[in-house]
Amino acid sequence: MSEIEKQPLIENQPENSSLEELRSRWQEARANLQAAAKDLFTARREYERAWSKTTRGRLAIGAFCIFIITICILPMGGLLILGLLDDELPEEYLPRRVPLEAHIMSKCPDARDCLHDLVLPAMVNVSNLVDFKLSYIGKTSDHDDGVACMHGPSECLGNSIELCAAHIYPSPRIHLGFTMCMSRNYSEIPSEDLAKDCALEHGIDFERLNHCLSAEDGEYSRNLLKKSVQRSAEKGVTKSCTIRVDDKNWCIRDGGEWTDCENGHGVKDLVEAIYDLRWKHSSAYQE
Repeated sequence: MSEIEKQPLIENQPENSSLEELRSRWQEARANLQAAAKDLFTARREYERAWSKTTRGRLAIGAFCIFIITICILPMGGLLILGLLDDELPEEYLPRRVPLEAHIMSKCPDARDCLHDLVLPAMVNVSNLVDFKLSYIGKTSDHDDGVACMHGPSECLGNSIELCAAHIYPSPRIHLGFTMCMSRNYSEIPSEDLAKDCALEHGIDFERLNHCLSAEDGEYSRNLLKKSVQRSAEKGVTKSCTIRVDDKNWCIRDGGEWTDCENGHGVKDLVEAIYDLRWKHSSAYQE
């Protein structure tokens, strides 16, 4: 065999040299790729700039801006304007909340049924349309802490517990739920365990509730009850449960039956009445 034939077709190169060459090629390719990406970005910007100057581009940009204004800016601006005008416009030109009041006794089964079957389900639909209030029925006196309750002192205490809940947590979502919880077990009122369980269930701080009851040696909560009972008396309410809408008797639950319900006693009836009154008493919507 000749010397030429003995020579390898490709001369062997040191391993380190091959690695260095590969690394150099990789770095070169990476630099080229970065340059190409930069050129592509620049070209894309130039294209978008040129496209935005065309008729079609201007129309598309204008449509997009209108879309953003309609969806985002106008609603926010409208809410801001309404908020600013609320303090300036006469009250009669603003839709007002409809007074909705339930006059009850804490240890009364009719109060339980009234709240469960009518008031609570109605409030799910109209809570943002009404000014809701719970008032209590009793008799003012010169003894028994100034108030006498039909079901005895335990009911007076139960009334005070529920009034304190409403005083501390004005949102009906909280205090009405708490009162319903108590009413479901009305025979146990004013059990501390029941009050604690219902407070826990509806996010009420029992310590704050207890403080309201004991403040000023109990005088504070007694005054809350006395004012509530006086309010019911002034409205001529004597039966638990009496529902009043817009300062007028609307329906009564007494002796396990609905009475004096001229417009019905269903949830739908109450909701419709409130929707009608919501707008009827706003002069801006009167014909």
